[in-house]
Amino acid sequence: MDLAEVVKERLPSGPRVTARLDPAPVLGDPQLLERLVVNLADNAVRHNLPEGGWVRVWTGTDEAGRSGLRIADSGPVIPAEAAAGLFRPFRRLGAERTGKRDGLGLGMSVVAAVAAAHAGRVRAHTHPGGGLTVEPALPPVTGEATPR
Repeated sequence: MDLAEVVKERLPSGPRVTARLDPAPVLGDPQLLERLVVNLADNAVRHNLPEGGWVRVWTGTDEAGRSGLRIADSGPVIPAEAAAGLFRPFRRLGAERTGKRDGLGLGMSVVAAVAAAHAGRVRAHTHPGGGLTVEPALPPVTGEATPR
């Protein structure tokens, strides 16, 4: 399947959403990969600035042939050391990031579990001025990479 097609169907809407969706072929469970995309898109919108926020989405392949997705958003400053912990279950940052009490802190742990189930990885990088970039990458489609 093409991860770019899943993202097209689930792309967050808004005037400040930009996307570059190049083909990103993956071998995997369509429902799980859709859940990965939905969780990341929802988080990018939910944990964004109320005024003037933006979301940037990219799909494609890297130089190693791994298919990937990158979703970056504006938002409050997140300490760099907190980024890796976002993938732990029930992890929520302070009220300045979560604001509302919607969500349980499971979205990013589901993203990590889906990536791992497909022999992939996921990384998060904070922005010094605020916001977060999350990048799941899945193995090249070669016949060797099969979902677990």
